[in-house]
Amino acid sequence: MSEKPRVLIIEARFYEDIADELAKGAAAVLDEAGIAYERHAVPGVFETPAAVHFAIRSMEMGAVKYSGVIVLGCVIRGETDHYEYISSSAVQALMNLTVSYSIALGFGVLTCENYEQARERAAVDRKNIGARAAMTCLRMMDLKKDFHLVIR
Repeated sequence: MSEKPRVLIIEARFYEDIADELAKGAAAVLDEAGIAYERHAVPGVFETPAAVHFAIRSMEMGAVKYSGVIVLGCVIRGETDHYEYISSSAVQALMNLTVSYSIALGFGVLTCENYEQARERAAVDRKNIGARAAMTCLRMMDLKKDFHLVIR
């Protein structure tokens, strides 16, 4: 008997209102699809790869199984290079985990020039990137199934 799909949502909470809107969009897609999910918060985008890796280690120890992962958050450009370092480091680390562990990942991390751009992209009645990240995760879960990959 196969297990029911379960998705892990990792939310970077640095911009809490943006994170809430992204999570609202993702949750709506998962609810509509009848997919169970857990939400876990981290302080910022930089911490998202570590949280995903913690989940992988937990799955390896048999504690829990996730069929997919959705990472949500926002980085807004400031006056220093901090934006570049956080964005590129987190994206590269998440890609490495995705490829190394065959994770069905939906990437919903906004990289914006300003707060207004972030609101536009996060809002469920606008670009709704949280929903898009959830749809991507579901599609990648289906693709893993197509390739007969087991849930890690």
